[in-house]
Amino acid sequence: MNSCDKQEKGRLGEDAVCLRLQQRGHEIIERNYRRRCGEIDIISKCGGFVVFTEVKSRKRNSMVSGLEAVDRRKQARIVRTADIWLSEHDTGLQPRYDIAEVTLTGSIPRVVGIEIYEDAFTADGIYTVN
Repeated sequence: MNSCDKQEKGRLGEDAVCLRLQQRGHEIIERNYRRRCGEIDIISKCGGFVVFTEVKSRKRNSMVSGLEAVDRRKQARIVRTADIWLSEHDTGLQPRYDIAEVTLTGSIPRVVGIEIYEDAFTADGIYTVN
């Protein structure tokens, strides 16, 4: 894998997060759900929630953390896209918005850390994680 291939790094991070979510009891429903207004990396069910997870893969010591990279504008796109998904699927579950931060290392990237921030922000753009 080319060390500059952003898409492959993203896929590596998403695969690792899916595995971690499944270990935590999530049922993965869909990946890379796209609409004109945005994309959601992972959609899963866990407990009484349908969980919309944004995955950010970063090299160790990056200037901007994965959590910081999901700014209000990105959150708004996620929420709009989630609203469309929810209108297409009658789950009866509460939505929750998580952010997964994946740390990669090496010229051939490998995952060395995963931090999942559950309920990281709300539909009205309020961060619940510092």
